[in-house]
Amino acid sequence: MAAAGEEEIARPLMEEREHPPSFSSLVVVVASTAVAVSGSFEFGCSVGYSSPAESGIMQDLNLSLPEYSLFGSILTIGAMVGAISSGRIADLIGRKCTMAVSDLFCIVGWLSIFLTKELWWLDLGRLSIGFGIGLLSYVVPVYIAEITPKNLRGGFASVNQLMICCGVSLAYLLGAALTWRSLAVIGIIPCLLQLLGLLFIPESPRWLVKVGHHNKFEAALQSLRGKYTDISQEAEEIREFTKSLQSLPQANMLDLFQKKYLYSVTVGVGLMVFQQFGGVNAICFYASEIFVSAGFSSGNTGTIAMVIVQIPMTTLGVLLLDKSGRRPILMVSAAGTCVGCFLVAMSFLLQEHEWPKEINTALALTGILVFAGSFSLGMGGIPWVIMSEIFPINMKGSAGSLVTLVNWLGSGIVSYTFNFLITWSSAGTFFIFASICGLTVLFVERLVPETKGRTLEEIQASMNSFSSDKI
Repeated sequence: MAAAGEEEIARPLMEEREHPPSFSSLVVVVASTAVAVSGSFEFGCSVGYSSPAESGIMQDLNLSLPEYSLFGSILTIGAMVGAISSGRIADLIGRKCTMAVSDLFCIVGWLSIFLTKELWWLDLGRLSIGFGIGLLSYVVPVYIAEITPKNLRGGFASVNQLMICCGVSLAYLLGAALTWRSLAVIGIIPCLLQLLGLLFIPESPRWLVKVGHHNKFEAALQSLRGKYTDISQEAEEIREFTKSLQSLPQANMLDLFQKKYLYSVTVGVGLMVFQQFGGVNAICFYASEIFVSAGFSSGNTGTIAMVIVQIPMTTLGVLLLDKSGRRPILMVSAAGTCVGCFLVAMSFLLQEHEWPKEINTALALTGILVFAGSFSLGMGGIPWVIMSEIFPINMKGSAGSLVTLVNWLGSGIVSYTFNFLITWSSAGTFFIFASICGLTVLFVERLVPETKGRTLEEIQASMNSFSSDKI
């Protein structure tokens, strides 16, 4: 019954005529998105920090390799804790306040690393940063999806991944010239910029109407759509859809597994599982080691080449997302990661059969670059875009927590097991990754809906209706 009601409310949205956004509305949306993705840049800096800082921290603090490995991996533990609470916090205090809380946790963490003389302060700082970026990984794409017009939503939301990529790249590049303590200070800058920017951008209109702040809701929506734009129809549609959802019982994570939400959960969780188990963190965290194992004298050349490839490919994905749609880019991206992993696997396989070193290194370099470029094109950012679109406002907190937790859990599992797998069989490990990437193409083709050009209410009503009717 609830799904049918949602469909009735969403039907007028499907008849909505396209109106080009005004210049003033674009300025506000761009500015709001820029502030939000400062958190994404912080995310990237945090993830990229451990690789260039490794030798300096181990030498200055006299750490063993297992001790440093704990420092690197504890970020994932903090992020999982942040992910579990992210949806609830964002629903309770709002999208803007959640970003501010995450910034404070990251600042405390960076200061702890900068000032540390003891291992436990180092780990505590890294754990605090992990909690902060666990919150950011959920709230940033959700906020962007909730403020942008439907015809621009995909491109704006995918800027999240572009800024993560830029943050990782900057950490790699600056890490070659700065000490690890100086690099920790650099990590504070995006947090301060976001905290300042949050003072000037509007809260998510959909969250405001959900918590009953109707006057603030209209003011926020008006600023996002332009001073002279008639927002009455859109405002009424959002109110009616939210009211229909709030008439349902208070949602918790177990409610996600009701039949009407099962399709959305399958898509959201499935995309995160395939994203992580396709091997992205194994390749990002251990790129240098992979290049050396494949026959390179040093991993620096390959790592720099990855940085050069990732940013333009992520930018291309941003530009194409609202033109080509989510599904085609996802399938091309997943197919490319499959080819990349297959080439790396063949490099190791031929190395075992003593083929010439030049062939092995060329295959490894080509494979890693194909993987990195393909992943940056779509699989890196689009799952987060879709996650922010497919869950209704009453389930978004619980669903976002679940999906983000699955993502970070997968990241931790792959990061932890990769060294064991590569010892077992280098070629076999990448053949496994290639197989998972291939299955991703089938998963997208069979189950993932196209959300381009549709309002959030349209998407959510159609998915809930599909679950009730088909599953």
